[in-house]
Amino acid sequence: MKRLFDILIAALATIALSIPLALVSLAVSLTSAGPVLYWSDRIGRQNRIFKMPKFRSMRIGTPAVATHLLPDPEAYLTPIGSFLRKSSLDELPQLWSIVKGDMSFVGPRPALFNQQDLIDLRTKVGVHELLPGLTGWAQINGRDELPIPQKVALDAEYLHKKSMWLDIKIIFLTGIKVIKRDNVTH
Repeated sequence: MKRLFDILIAALATIALSIPLALVSLAVSLTSAGPVLYWSDRIGRQNRIFKMPKFRSMRIGTPAVATHLLPDPEAYLTPIGSFLRKSSLDELPQLWSIVKGDMSFVGPRPALFNQQDLIDLRTKVGVHELLPGLTGWAQINGRDELPIPQKVALDAEYLHKKSMWLDIKIIFLTGIKVIKRDNVTH
């Protein structure tokens, strides 16, 4: 049921957001050199690596690490990078990952391939069994502000309580968080 929900909503969202997708693509290409999309190596279900697309918000040559680990994250942003991140528009290409089956709408956010501490903790509590999500329980309960152990605890809580109703609640609350720009850095 969840997979059918993901495909249906992703297809409808892609159609409904086709104009914003085109406008963001154009804005990225006009404001910085390089490709419109950035394909990031991420950790999926069963700790398998997959390529996750995002609209490129960082300059070419930015190290592939979590943003908070960069010495001066602002220096790496493209002219519209901060806006894309704060509005979460950079995440829209992940609709493709949902249709493809690498991601779901709701689940733990996919770790970077080199976030071994996060990967290890998630594996220890069984969270690696879930498809990563465009949004998740940890996302609406702190997002970028959470320390890794707390993020994993929330991911584990989702694993044990997951249901269609919880997913709908998380999607609804994500919309509110995005509109308010709560807990977003850079």
